[in-house]
Amino acid sequence: MVGKKSGKAMMREEGLAKTDNGLDLSTWPQVNMINQKNYYTEYLKRDDQYLAYRTQNEDSRARHLQTARENKDRGALAQTGDMVDTTELADDINDMESGALGSQDVLGSKLVVIHVGSQNLRVGLGNDALPKTVPMVIARQWKENESEEGDGEPAPKRIKIDGEIPEKMDKWFGEDFKKEFASMSADLKTQMRNNKRRLLPNSKELVLNFNKRHEPDVITEHNDPHRIEWTEIPSKQPPEYITGEAALRIPEGSKPRYKLFWPIRNGCFNEVDYANKNLLYNDFTTILEESINNLLGLSHRKDWAQYSCVFIIPDLYERTYVQTVLSILIRDLGFGRVCFQQESLSATFGAGYSISCIVDIGHQKTSICCVDEGLCAEDSRINMKYGGADVTETFVRMMLHDQFPYRDINLRRRYDFLLAEELKRKFCTMQEQDITVHGWEFHLRAFGQDTRKYEFRTYDEVMLAPLGFFRPTIFDHTKKLECRRKLIDRSYDLYDGSPNDPLSPAQATVIQFAAEKYSNMTENGTQSTTETSAAAAVTSTPSRQAHFSLLSRLNEVENTPRSSIAGSPAPEGTPQQAGASSAVDATNDATDAGKIFFDPTLEKIRAAEERDKTLPVMPLDMAIIASITQGARGDERKMRDFFGGIMLIGGGGAMPGFGTVLEDRLRALKPGFQKEILIGPPPRELDPQVVVWKGGSVFGKLSPNGNDSWITMKEYDTLGHRLLVHKCMFPW
Repeated sequence: MVGKKSGKAMMREEGLAKTDNGLDLSTWPQVNMINQKNYYTEYLKRDDQYLAYRTQNEDSRARHLQTARENKDRGALAQTGDMVDTTELADDINDMESGALGSQDVLGSKLVVIHVGSQNLRVGLGNDALPKTVPMVIARQWKENESEEGDGEPAPKRIKIDGEIPEKMDKWFGEDFKKEFASMSADLKTQMRNNKRRLLPNSKELVLNFNKRHEPDVITEHNDPHRIEWTEIPSKQPPEYITGEAALRIPEGSKPRYKLFWPIRNGCFNEVDYANKNLLYNDFTTILEESINNLLGLSHRKDWAQYSCVFIIPDLYERTYVQTVLSILIRDLGFGRVCFQQESLSATFGAGYSISCIVDIGHQKTSICCVDEGLCAEDSRINMKYGGADVTETFVRMMLHDQFPYRDINLRRRYDFLLAEELKRKFCTMQEQDITVHGWEFHLRAFGQDTRKYEFRTYDEVMLAPLGFFRPTIFDHTKKLECRRKLIDRSYDLYDGSPNDPLSPAQATVIQFAAEKYSNMTENGTQSTTETSAAAAVTSTPSRQAHFSLLSRLNEVENTPRSSIAGSPAPEGTPQQAGASSAVDATNDATDAGKIFFDPTLEKIRAAEERDKTLPVMPLDMAIIASITQGARGDERKMRDFFGGIMLIGGGGAMPGFGTVLEDRLRALKPGFQKEILIGPPPRELDPQVVVWKGGSVFGKLSPNGNDSWITMKEYDTLGHRLLVHKCMFPW
């Protein structure tokens, strides 16, 4: 009988005993635990740990080495001068000097400056005195043109009563427009009487009677010396698209049809006329590419990598817009380096101002910003959605109200749109001495028709239309928020999922003013907020904790308690609007009071959605005061400097006497700054429309190698949009 074996014997015989053979259990390196009481890291705490900083130092080191080699070669050549022919030595030295001068010339000739607007694109090289201007439009083959789309009614739209358009032209645009027009006319008469201006009692009747009776004169084409050269469309292989001035001269009835697309609308991407985001970006890229090819003569795309690009963006930008433009400039167009500059800062570079308040009135937007010592005051940035296009449309409405003889004018038609812009430039004024019964004439030229000569008279319409900048209720704002966020969602923070587009306290003041004003008008049917009380609210000294108060109104309406709908943020570039709306729905359904607490991310999303529902519109004089008040932050000396350096730029305000009227209105709102308030055009007789581009050109040539705001193609391929945090000269 075998005795019972012990456990150790069993382990040894069965091979289950634990033995140490000196082999590691894994090939992965074993890291010891960190001492939680005393540990330290230098991760991202030194400048040399950033790729952007290291790349800049490497470029600087390479330039210094190249300079040292050139100096060494020059010294060696000079020491051996007695052994070589003096003429050869002189030729070599001249070649070196010419090479050095050539490298300096490259700083301007290898720089492309781009300023994109809602109507025009201005592009040029850094060594150009003035930019090339081209319409920011592209015509594509379409089933119908823009004037044939929809119901085909002319723009501005006419009000239908009982399904029909009224026969009387003074009722075409509704009673609200008629009352507002009459109120503005009465206010202007009162102001002119106070200024001792002579008024004829029957001026309006003279205009109406003359315009009613006038019939146009027909001029045959061979007798018209200023006939228009229309764009010819070849019958065989018509082009897929046409850009620039040629697109505006395509006949309406062309075969095939062409439709005009404007990629920029109200200062941002146009989401109304496009059904596809990729087509929108493609049109934007095509217009830039065609303009650079045709206007600058850079026809070889492979050479564009040697060029740098300064792209000018709005002061109050949208992150998605900047990121998309950066991708287009580097990936699609292939520029070697790209730099972004804000509009107001570029204007001060172009004008040579160190401190100023820039008022930029464009075609479809108006921006205001205070600039102090090379930086835009973040709190003072304002972006309002009206401009010169609203003045053009309002001027046409007022003339039609006063029996304008060309009753079939339609701003959707290309030649009518160009005609309306020409009439505004010629006849609109802000000088009271010009307000009298004037007789004018214009020629209507349409493809396939004889030229028609019209004569008409105007009275106060020429001043009341631009006065809409100070009374924006006369403008038509009904479709400006149409299709907002339909294609392009707002930018969200990568970590907490909250909207992170910049918002200044001055812009919040504008939105608050617009929300209260239009809500009162909707409820009462009339304007219940007076300019005096609104101006008092605007001119009050701001506090550091100024917040957007639409959210408080939202909280007052909604008494349903909120619960947290926390979740991991979505990846960058994914739409989050659906998630935000589902979070709002879940919040409304929350009933468990024990789990209720405040969710800051959800509140930011709700506030951003509420802001998108409000059109930022405010009288121009009040908006300037709001911007300067926020920019000065209670410093009276700085406020006086801003009031004394107001610069009016852009094409929307290019009317005689506009600056004088704006000065008078600012002095009426700020009587304590009577002597300081001064508004002037850009110095050195610069065109107000190109001063922003000129500033971008000046900035691009200031220390182009040592400027740390350039984004190179190599850096973008490595880090992408994250580079903007380190490269932008403004807070990103």
